Amino acid sequence: MSASKAQQAVTAERRAELIRMRRAGHDFDHIAQALGYSSRKAASRDMCRALEVRRDEEALEVSLYRQESRERLLALLASVWDDAINGDLKAHEQARKIIVDLNRLDGVDMPTRAEVSGPDGGAVPLGTGALAELQQLITIAGQTGDPDTLLDGEQDTGDDTV
Repeated sequence: MSASKAQQAVTAERRAELIRMRRAGHDFDHIAQALGYSSRKAASRDMCRALEVRRDEEALEVSLYRQESRERLLALLASVWDDAINGDLKAHEQARKIIVDLNRLDGVDMPTRAEVSGPDGGAVPLGTGALAELQQLITIAGQTGDPDTLLDGEQDTGDDTV
């Protein structure tokens, strides 16, 4: 059974004060005593819950903003689309810019995360970790070509012609 609106308001106010006190530098022992928590741990847990609720609220707001922005951009795109596909260069440029904005909003243009890993996605195998081996790995990372060939001591010339 969920708390009444009055109890929710009391909880929200206590959490707001908890956050204010924490921001002011008070430790959880002091906060627990001042705000009537049963223990330091209870105050700490309530802080985590308060932050989680706030994060969820912010995520919802961001999601709503994105959806509204997407709808606006799609309406703008629809308004210039027919002219754009019928050869109007100005409308074509407007449509292209709107599509770029939609891609940015949807995260299509976000950079992909690159990670160096070893066999089967595990750690990169290192021998003794000697300075020469590390320098060789750094050199290989900046070159193109087959890493296995490079590790065998061959140098990549950068010329990929056969």
